[in-house]
Formats: sequence, structure tokens, C-alpha cells
Amino acid sequence: MNTNEERLMKIVLAPHVTEKSSMAAEMRNQYVFKVVKDASKPEIKQAVELMFDVKVDGVTVSNVKGKMKRAGNKMSRRASWKKAFVTLSEGQDIDFIASE
Repeated sequence: MNTNEERLMKIVLAPHVTEKSSMAAEMRNQYVFKVVKDASKPEIKQAVELMFDVKVDGVTVSNVKGKMKRAGNKMSRRASWKKAFVTLSEGQDIDFIASE
């Protein structure tokens, strides 16, 4: 595995499963992932195609700002992160629960 493939394997951190992302998967064949902050759209596309063996039509990204939290008298902020909405080609599917 060369260094580019190693970088691609580290881009997608986790699927982001919420009610909104489940609806997007059903209606628009779109999946949501938590990705590293410095990832670009072409890198995310290549990473998803490599990891899940699917054909990606488009990628949209969103920077999510960390929430302010209070612990007693002290205020702190959770870490900011990047979210990627990946649209797959017609007939393509990602199964996160596949048993191997």
C-alpha cells in the first residue's frame, strides 16, 4: 500500500448516523460521514470508493462548529469537525452492518 492509499484510508473517520442521515440514505442515496478536517472533496470521493467499492456521484462538505458546554462555573468548547455528504450512483449501496 503506497502513501496515497494510506492517507485515503485515514480520511473517513466514521459514519454519522442520525435520523436526518437515515432519511437522506433512503430518499437520495446519500450517506453521511465524519471526516478529517483537512480532507478535500476529491480525496473524500476516492476514499469512499476505495473503502466501500462503490461509485460516487458527488460530495458535499460541511464544517460543524463545536458546541459550548458548561461544567459548573467553567465554559469550554467541544472540538469542531467536518461532515461529508456522499451521493452514490444509481444502484449503489453501502451496508454498514454487513457481517464478515
